[in-house]
Amino acid sequence: MKKLILTACAVTTALGVFAQGTVAFVNNNALGTSRVWGPSPSNPALSLVGNSATDNPAGTANYVGAGMLKIGAGGLLGQYGGSTTFAQLLAANGASQPEASLLPAGQTTTFRTGSAAGVLALITSSLGNIPLDAPNATLEVVAWDNSSGNYATWTQASVAWAAGLIAAGKSGAFNVAAIGGNVNSPPNFASPSFNLYTTIPEPSTFALAGLGAAALLIFRRRK
Repeated sequence: MKKLILTACAVTTALGVFAQGTVAFVNNNALGTSRVWGPSPSNPALSLVGNSATDNPAGTANYVGAGMLKIGAGGLLGQYGGSTTFAQLLAANGASQPEASLLPAGQTTTFRTGSAAGVLALITSSLGNIPLDAPNATLEVVAWDNSSGNYATWTQASVAWAAGLIAAGKSGAFNVAAIGGNVNSPPNFASPSFNLYTTIPEPSTFALAGLGAAALLIFRRRK
């Protein structure tokens, strides 16, 4: 009997350690509809955040005017396809936390196609760093091009994005109340539309030093 009690206590403790708050990870629900867009062909570094005139609620961001297409508009496969573009949630416990404190906290999902292009494929996302039934959490949606198959998580993709190897984007941080758990159902949330874009990596100190040395060599030759 004593062993059974100890085992039950151990199981209960383990469940408590691994218990995670949940949210409904989708950008089309009763709170509104937003979409995720691909890069601008004419300006790949252009970043827009905010709803367009066709979103709910309507906004003023002009993704179409920048030549952008919704993720999945070309079907499931290929670059910026529905199944080859990934999305994930970053999270921190508590409301209005700084963006720098947000960590990858849930599972990845992909995108729908056709008339639902730009809309996430619904999943219930378990947030590893948010307790069950947390009163508030700060979340952010991130999305990236995984047509290469090399970047299964945001941890991997964010490094490639910073190096200018892939296009990615962020929604910006927002608050969600009554996180799902034993009492609360996984809540919906409203996140703004945004687009994927490429970054221009900052030159490393070594590269700058190399440029300086080359310039000095040219100057001496001319002299």
